[in-house]
Amino acid sequence: MSPKGQPRNALPRNGQTPNEQPPNGHPHLISPPGAAVAVASFPLGNGEWFSSHEHPAHQLAWAPHGVLAVRACGRTWVLPSTVALWIPAGVRHATGATSPALLRSLYFWPDRCPLTWDEPQVVPVSSLLRELINYLAQDPDSLSAEPRQRAEDVVLDLLRPVSVTTVRAPLPADPRARRIAEALRADPADGRTLAEWGTVVGASARTLARAFVSGTGMTYGQWRTQLRLQAAMPMLAAGATVSAVARRVGYGSPSAFVAAFRRGVGVPPGAYFAPAPASR
Repeated sequence: MSPKGQPRNALPRNGQTPNEQPPNGHPHLISPPGAAVAVASFPLGNGEWFSSHEHPAHQLAWAPHGVLAVRACGRTWVLPSTVALWIPAGVRHATGATSPALLRSLYFWPDRCPLTWDEPQVVPVSSLLRELINYLAQDPDSLSAEPRQRAEDVVLDLLRPVSVTTVRAPLPADPRARRIAEALRADPADGRTLAEWGTVVGASARTLARAFVSGTGMTYGQWRTQLRLQAAMPMLAAGATVSAVARRVGYGSPSAFVAAFRRGVGVPPGAYFAPAPASR
């Protein structure tokens, strides 16, 4: 993916490279000698994923176009272009796209990075941070060492985590509860109660309620809310209106959906999926 024999303080280093293997050909990697930050760009098609892997460097995963999803630490993040995900070095993760996307990853070597976050963090991508990432993605011949270092320093200054909660809807282990969960994944708007589902899968509502709590750590109602929010996020990221998404995932009104989204994620959908500024 890049030439070997780079200086020790460059990225890649010691023959190591960002080890994603892109589904669609080779990445475009910018890693000039002496740089503290490398930038790699990977085109991804709808539904394409990198297999689970880890890096010796910290990674900032961001998509200027399209919508990313990252699975790590038992959680899934859906990332429109307004936010990125900081993935600490050594954390196993898988990255994919819920729509055709350009994954633009920044890699930071830990010994040259002041950030010490030990868990993935969602980072807002302001218009300034967006421009700086694109600035660092220039061909190395277009950007000399000193301006590049100044830009790298400002990028680090701009990385601030935002308080959002990941949406989790794990499948329960009980086969009857799992049948219900899989049916709801296919149709999140299905409003049947556990008693009604019980006649389909052959179990009492009480048995199914226990199966959801023991298998997911949530009540059936809590789990279904999480599933609906999880289903809604790619639609919102693709530009669907709140009212249309609310109907498609089973809410009777947009206001009920917005309230559930705020409770579940920490911010309303308008803040999480605000339109990103256009690149110059």
